[in-house]
Amino acid sequence: MSYSSSSLLCRDRVGAIIFLLICLCYGYQTSLIPLFPGDEYEPFTARTLPYMLTFAGIFLSLLLIISAQPDEKSGAVLGFNWKLLIGFIILMVLYGIGLTWLGFVLATSLFLLAGFYLLGERRKPILFGASFPFVTGFWLLLTKGLDIYLEPGYLFLAW
Repeated sequence: MSYSSSSLLCRDRVGAIIFLLICLCYGYQTSLIPLFPGDEYEPFTARTLPYMLTFAGIFLSLLLIISAQPDEKSGAVLGFNWKLLIGFIILMVLYGIGLTWLGFVLATSLFLLAGFYLLGERRKPILFGASFPFVTGFWLLLTKGLDIYLEPGYLFLAW
């Protein structure tokens, strides 16, 4: 069986190698999480879930490296929509800025609304129905159910 460079370096395999490197770095950083005295005898510590995520990521990336097929056989999209990618990067930067000024509910709702619009959804009931109620429910779950404080934003703190 002969291997060509195009079959060895397909998109899936390159992505899996990058993901493997990220998981290995994450695993190293996980080992640096400090533990309280006596935690070494506990079954669940601050390192437990990050270690599980690390091992799952390493396993999945190795599985993809082994099972990856050449781009022609895998049905990978060979063209790429750079305009959509740049639009989402700009949208994420604006979301980060808007989160500070508008607060979680308004910034996240507008982020989802604009993201759906970028993806091609133009029906207003779908745009508004999929963004504002979902974010409001998620906000209620975080703030009322889990008692997590989410800053309301500078716009609402001024009142």
